[in-house]
Amino acid sequence: MSFQQAFEIVIGVEGGLVDDPADPGGLTKFGISQKSYPQLDIRNLTPEQAKDIYYQDYWLAAACDHITNEALAILVFDCAVNQGVSRAKQIASGAHSAVEYQAERALHYASLPTFARFGRGWMRRLFTTILKSGAQA
Repeated sequence: MSFQQAFEIVIGVEGGLVDDPADPGGLTKFGISQKSYPQLDIRNLTPEQAKDIYYQDYWLAAACDHITNEALAILVFDCAVNQGVSRAKQIASGAHSAVEYQAERALHYASLPTFARFGRGWMRRLFTTILKSGAQA
């Protein structure tokens, strides 16, 4: 699986600068939050800097480079970025297909107290990433 391909998909669903007071991550750009990276100048974060963070802290940390199913590698990477590396790995350990993986992610999202505010966007993200990953049902 190509990190570059996965990065392009995930950065496409993350978008640019967001400063939503209801978002527990606080100020966020390219999916990199001020809460997770308090030492960074999030407002001036470049796509190249985000790419380096994604590669080291999410792609490698979630062991996406060892997943032989390309579609699943993309989904695990997206989950690591949006739901955390530990959750991405935990879901991967029990999912038998890309569709099952996304279903487990959806169940977790639905359990969050911020689901009413962000749930529609999270579900859109799940559908978008599974379609762009090329996963087969």
